[in-house]
Amino acid sequence: QVQLVESGGGSVQAGGSLRLSCTASGYTSSQYYMGWFRQGSGSMRLSIATINLSNNRTHYAESAKDRFTLSHDNAKNTLYLQINSLGSEDSDMYYCAASKTANPYALPPLSPFGYEYWGQGTQVTVSS
Repeated sequence: QVQLVESGGGSVQAGGSLRLSCTASGYTSSQYYMGWFRQGSGSMRLSIATINLSNNRTHYAESAKDRFTLSHDNAKNTLYLQINSLGSEDSDMYYCAASKTANPYALPPLSPFGYEYWGQGTQVTVSS
């Protein structure tokens, strides 16, 4: 059973930065997609960025290409999301997700429906 634990959220002033972490356990193969998503109360879950761990191919939502950077540390089984120039619009719950893939060469899906395993989320609150 894949388990995902997010950390790194918190309260930050507008203009600041945060690095979110997602530590994964319970899988032994690199044939997984992983990604970061966000969701506000009563809102749909939105895509930020995803990665195919087999080839480190990343896929960013158009809205995330300027200020968000996705990275993965294989040795630590940890996925990171660096967020710069935070604004109040970034306040949300941020979730990490993973799903096994049969295609090690594919572009990882952005849709949250493509992911089977989810963490509990980490809250990001940006104050001006």
